[in-house]
Amino acid sequence: MQEEKNNSSKSDRLQVNMSYYQTSDVVRDQQSQDLQLACNIKRTPLSFEGKIKETLLVREALSALYQVVSSDFRYVPKDRSSYLAYQRMRSQNSNATMWQAQQAYFDWLLRNDPLAFLILDPIISVHPDGLLFEVFSKDEGSYGNLLLDWSLFESKGKPKYGTTNIDFSENLYEAIQKMRSYNEAKISLGAQEVKVEAKKDQTVIEKKIQVPLSWIRGFLQVQSAATLVKEKVTMDAIDLYNVLRQLRFNKDQKKGGRAIRIELVPGENIRLVMEPWQKVIHLRQTYEGKVAQVVKLWGRRRLKMLQRILPLASSIHLHLIGSGLPCFMELQSESMRFTLGLSGFTASDWTKSVHFDALLPRQNQDVKSLKKVTDFLQKNIVASAADIAKKTKLSQKDTLKALQVLCQQGKAMYDLYKYRLRPLTEEDLELSQLEYRNDNEKVAHDFVKQQLVTIEKENHIFGKGVEVVGMVKVAHEKREYRPVLFLDVSGRAVKAECTCSFYRKNKLKKGPCSHLVATYMQYLIEEDNRQKNQDKITVETRVFSKRINDQQQVFQLSLDRKHVRKRWGLDGGKLRLQNQVFNSVEEAREVYRQQIKILESKNYLDTTR
Repeated sequence: MQEEKNNSSKSDRLQVNMSYYQTSDVVRDQQSQDLQLACNIKRTPLSFEGKIKETLLVREALSALYQVVSSDFRYVPKDRSSYLAYQRMRSQNSNATMWQAQQAYFDWLLRNDPLAFLILDPIISVHPDGLLFEVFSKDEGSYGNLLLDWSLFESKGKPKYGTTNIDFSENLYEAIQKMRSYNEAKISLGAQEVKVEAKKDQTVIEKKIQVPLSWIRGFLQVQSAATLVKEKVTMDAIDLYNVLRQLRFNKDQKKGGRAIRIELVPGENIRLVMEPWQKVIHLRQTYEGKVAQVVKLWGRRRLKMLQRILPLASSIHLHLIGSGLPCFMELQSESMRFTLGLSGFTASDWTKSVHFDALLPRQNQDVKSLKKVTDFLQKNIVASAADIAKKTKLSQKDTLKALQVLCQQGKAMYDLYKYRLRPLTEEDLELSQLEYRNDNEKVAHDFVKQQLVTIEKENHIFGKGVEVVGMVKVAHEKREYRPVLFLDVSGRAVKAECTCSFYRKNKLKKGPCSHLVATYMQYLIEEDNRQKNQDKITVETRVFSKRINDQQQVFQLSLDRKHVRKRWGLDGGKLRLQNQVFNSVEEAREVYRQQIKILESKNYLDTTR
């Protein structure tokens, strides 16, 4: 890639220029088929040629990769503006030839939505252990990487290591579908560029794509999230098949939840619960952790992109960070590893993205160990964190800190097992442009840092969520703003209001105002502090559940200063209520904490978030 800086510092897009001597294609004759992947000639050259041993595996893996890069699961409401523009263009070009009318349409499309017919070309790396492909969807909700081991090929000559972009169009996808196992298959990467470069007046295919900065930021964040994985769940192929089958034959419902609830109870088999149908899938793996917990996986419809590669997988692993946060579904065979990362949110779901931002530290480039780690990766390309720490003589903490910074800068990536040198762009990214999603988010961080935000009230409504009422005092404006958020049980903002002029003019059409974002950030900070300082809490609500056969027992426990309220019963049924009043807040808090310990000892799962 080669970036051209926009004259406007506030531009929300980055122009990416890519050049190819030819398009990628599958060249066939009667007995062979040659998969020729065209590389971006504006990046450091690399090369690899070889014979493919398992044609079907390569075909299905690349097809699944295309499903990820071309996917867009965002909700699209009816919008007649494009149709009206088409009608105007049609009347203007009524006397034009077919070719002229077609060109006029594509010119209009390029001006109004350049990403409508151009997908962002995948990143490919030639590494010592294989070929690595990386893609990110247009809706910023799915990340995919594919590692093809060298054992899958009979190499012709020594590969030249490096990272570049490859032309991956719909035409290449359709050509890949015609690859057959009974014909000899070859793959060439970068080799054709060497042959055509010597020709004079060689035509160059230019691509100019306006990449949203939010897309680049999302790519780096979701990929960096792999370093935060806490739990690893092993599944059988039939388990994932049952999940996909349930999604195929059942439509999502507006009420009742749309998550896959992963129940982790010490000493019991791990369970996958499909909401809202309460379909339970029991895994063979026994959870060996010490604390019972529930992790909710969002974006489950995106798992359907794995259906073609599922029959080829010998093992499946699900890597989890936390409820509502990115997760990674990993499918492995002897010579292939395909990883699908689900961000847990789309570009429009601002609350979950802000929550995720809080997990990743905002590091600058002034890290002492950064140069040592960078030099080591440039020499070795692929290594584990332990090996890097040992060879560079750095502590494990400093090594991981430097590696995380490199991942956030787009200079390295983590594949759930090892760190790899993988520059996202040929030139360094301007990190100042990627630090915040927009100006409102930047202002919100300033409000929180200056301690201008307070949470005035929290109203917990059982089964629906929590209403958060905040106050933001802006001294230089001499005003107080009253943002109000209603968060559902999944933590998503289903309603948001503010007294500022930005909200009155735009509502949420241009995203949340800085006061709403600041209020949500302050709410997350106070929630985290409550978890760390249980001795000082005065208001809190926790929800616990336990599965007994096919029924789910629900227990809600609320502390409201001197009051402790209990609600319990079967999920979906009428709950019994008990209200206790104590002489002091301390006494109520102690009873509240004891009740939580009793529930946890009985393997009740905390489903509050």
